[in-house]
Amino acid sequence: MALGVRFRDFVPDENSGDKGFEQLLKLFMQLITITSGDVGEALQWLNELDKQYGVTDDNYGMGNFIEDLKKKGYIDENEQERGELKITPKTEQKIRKSALEEIFGKLKKSSTGNHRTPQTGQGDEQSTDLREFRFGDSLEQIQMTESIRNAQLNHGMEGDGFMLTEGDLEVRENEHKSQTSTVLMIDISHSMILYGEDRITPAKKVAMALAELVKQKYPKDTLDVIVFGNDAWQIEVKDLPYLQVGPYHTNTVAGLELAMDLLRKRKTPNKQIFMITDGKPTCLKEAGGYYKNSFGLDRKVVNKTLNLAAAARRIKIPITTFMITSDPYLQKFVEEFTEVNQGKAYYSGLKGLGHLVFEDYKKNRRKSL
Repeated sequence: MALGVRFRDFVPDENSGDKGFEQLLKLFMQLITITSGDVGEALQWLNELDKQYGVTDDNYGMGNFIEDLKKKGYIDENEQERGELKITPKTEQKIRKSALEEIFGKLKKSSTGNHRTPQTGQGDEQSTDLREFRFGDSLEQIQMTESIRNAQLNHGMEGDGFMLTEGDLEVRENEHKSQTSTVLMIDISHSMILYGEDRITPAKKVAMALAELVKQKYPKDTLDVIVFGNDAWQIEVKDLPYLQVGPYHTNTVAGLELAMDLLRKRKTPNKQIFMITDGKPTCLKEAGGYYKNSFGLDRKVVNKTLNLAAAARRIKIPITTFMITSDPYLQKFVEEFTEVNQGKAYYSGLKGLGHLVFEDYKKNRRKSL
């Protein structure tokens, strides 16, 4: 079994009593994320859960479930690879939606709409703010209910008529919608699975949920995902379920360089970097190979990382760091990094990671960065 994964007693939903396909599918989706898309391993785990907790019954067994996965298009049997089972694009999308429901469903409801900036006037979307009528305002902005109420308060019923003056008119402000380009950096160094704690699975879930949120609710935004270990490279959203930690050091510099290169190509006015990591930068790529030092904070590595934080600040790219560790020694470095960039930093356990990422994304949507 994977390092850092624990199972507890399975408690069926009392309201449904359904031990059929949908219940097993939810478990399967969780296991597929943990096993990085390995269908065979996920089904083995599901069989073990069935043995221990009885998640199936005589009416619907694991064999039925596997056949239904094939029939419904969730898995495919690759004949060219000795009948190996693979998940399909339908499953990849289902995993992202499940992650979105799991993380975003726990957050408080907020106002809908696209990115909002502080600038108001002849914009794209109505705000909640009211003000007096000014020359140039459109008729559509006039709020009749509030304007008539003002007229009654200001003039009453004078004679036989009703008086409405320009001073009575109230209009609703319009806000300019903006687009935001975000790069999400995910640390895949070996420390993400050290000490019996699986940190990469929550990071993957957050990335998948954020990608699905952007796709569904903010289609004009862009979200690029990159991973960094000894090197950094961009991955597609569809590749997230398969993401694994490698025997890597932490080359934060390579990740930041790639993130900034991607954002330079974006034409959107608002740009930002989210970085999920659990460790200090320990690696640089040089002409002769890799410069590595895992013992403490190496001055050479740290200075190069801080220089990039400053460079991002100069081109108005804030960096938000989500540090999933409580090490005071590392927090001091993150504080210095954040001060140089004038970004933000959160020190979070795995449980609160999704909430922090989503809340910060929504906050940044409401202002011009």
